[in-house]
Amino acid sequence: MLNQVVLIGRLTHDPELRYTAGSGVPVATFTLAVDRPFTNQQGEREADFIKIVTWRKQAENCANYLKKGSQCAVSGRLQIRSFDDSQGVRRKVAEVVANDVRFLDRPRSSEDTGSGESPNQEVDDLEISGDDVPF
Repeated sequence: MLNQVVLIGRLTHDPELRYTAGSGVPVATFTLAVDRPFTNQQGEREADFIKIVTWRKQAENCANYLKKGSQCAVSGRLQIRSFDDSQGVRRKVAEVVANDVRFLDRPRSSEDTGSGESPNQEVDDLEISGDDVPF
């Protein structure tokens, strides 16, 4: 049998890092917004919001390097679990337990000044006319 999920989307909020009570194992959760491949009747693209769970070192890496709006690819397995809420009502939740998370955003360079300018601003400001193109 096969239970494998592959998703690419953007985080809706910063990852939440916690540690298990008994053994102190790191666990991070976040929600991934994944665009649907079609538009609705109004021509708008809708998204699914999928809960992701990561464990151990991967959880710490996600908490340290991902933030709201970050794009990432997640592969893992779909898990449906039940729990009793604070009023004693039985609830079910669907989530993806990730075994691999790939950070898809370009890492910020150490030369980035945070001013919004690229490190190669001189190159970006060059003007090239049609006469300069060799073909």
